[in-house]
Amino acid sequence: MHIIFFICFLNIFITFIGSEPTCDEILPKELKQEIQSYQAIVDRIIKEVLSGGYQNKTYDELALFTDTFGSRIAGSDNLENAIDYTLKKLQNIGLENVHGEKVDVPHWVRGFESAELIQPRHQKLNMLSLGYSVGTPPEGITAEVVVFRSFEEMYVNAAYAKNKIVVFNEKYTTYGETVEYRSKSASYAAHYGALAVLIASVTPFSLDTPHTGMQSYMDNVTQIPAACITHADAHMLARMQKRKTKLVIKLIMSAQNLPNRVSRNVIADITGNQYPSNVVIVSGHIDSWDVGQGAMDDGGGAFISWNALGLLKKLGLRARRTIRSILWTSEEFGLIGAAAYFKSFDIKSINLIMESDLGTFKPLGFDFAGNLKSSCIAQEILKLFKSIDLTYFKKSSSNSVGSDIELWTRVGVPGISLKTLDEKYFWFHHTNADTMDVENPNELDLCTAVFAATSYVAADLSINFPQQINNTLVDIMRQKQKTPLAPPQ
Repeated sequence: MHIIFFICFLNIFITFIGSEPTCDEILPKELKQEIQSYQAIVDRIIKEVLSGGYQNKTYDELALFTDTFGSRIAGSDNLENAIDYTLKKLQNIGLENVHGEKVDVPHWVRGFESAELIQPRHQKLNMLSLGYSVGTPPEGITAEVVVFRSFEEMYVNAAYAKNKIVVFNEKYTTYGETVEYRSKSASYAAHYGALAVLIASVTPFSLDTPHTGMQSYMDNVTQIPAACITHADAHMLARMQKRKTKLVIKLIMSAQNLPNRVSRNVIADITGNQYPSNVVIVSGHIDSWDVGQGAMDDGGGAFISWNALGLLKKLGLRARRTIRSILWTSEEFGLIGAAAYFKSFDIKSINLIMESDLGTFKPLGFDFAGNLKSSCIAQEILKLFKSIDLTYFKKSSSNSVGSDIELWTRVGVPGISLKTLDEKYFWFHHTNADTMDVENPNELDLCTAVFAATSYVAADLSINFPQQINNTLVDIMRQKQKTPLAPPQ
């Protein structure tokens, strides 16, 4: 009995000693009261977008932008025209330090493309070439097809891949896991002598819509054409192969990699009135793929970022620190704009960095990266949004949130990725369906309010968000960044 009691006591003691202190224990009462004192300002910001003069402003601006420019792929004149338009817009609304910072970016062109099943019968296959892919010869590639369910199945049956078009009918699990098929299939299949590769689009749901995206070639492997097809077609080909039906596809792709071009990150500030060199960044990326209109990925994220500053400007709210909007260029081709800024800007001067790149649907809360004290501060700020039911909070165990801002959070800068009701995000991601019909005016208003209010409170507090910068990791990551990525030869 005494032994059992001792073991139970020891377990409780170890649990207590090993547990992290709570936010109530970490944050001084005075700091919590200071954050709570911003409630009236947060409520004012929310009211302005829900029923005041800024209602539907973000939606209207985004609709005008996407209707005018449509898709904005890196390297295109269309992206640069869209950047010129945005810079002028930000100047006209009275933001400060408005400028574009030059970045070398890749210039990949899709060109004409088609895929057709020609045996056992004729059927057009909807497809989209993958970024950085090489093209086929002008006459195309006509070849027998082999379908694999996974990389592992191809490794076991590698001899069947030689001189064929390999189709991957992989099972979707999560985007983070399944996207490996998009990025690596061409190199893996080429290693076994494949002529081209077609993969089932990386999405949990598809209405006959292929999804594009970036792939990358490994060194010392023949570069073969790579494209995505629809789930329905990948499933059909798999069923046919199971019946031992001979499959032949004709694939034509005129995709090509052209010399790099110069693009720009778009930057605008509301300069701090006490600590102007210390900044809170709100961001999204202004480029998109060359299909759809890029309204969701990432027009919405970019436009809530600059409209957050526009809203604060309209309300006459200037914080102690500078609030900066950055619209990153060439995110879709490997975080190129963010990498350039990461290499050039003083990391320690960034108090907090925020991003929206998973859709501007109904906002739920924050995915957060940072140390424990900075996490507690963010959670306390989150309490200011109870009126719009913003309660979700998740602290990253790997200090990795967002896409563009991950470069900063991994080295110790506190960061927030806006969490929204994004369950349908990957239905539209990188497709022709990424249009304004995905967007909702009220949800864009709420996202704008969250970005505006969070950035203002963070920038105006009497203390900085605590950082734990890993300078060694900063040096390593800066050396690793290539601006831009070298295009395939």
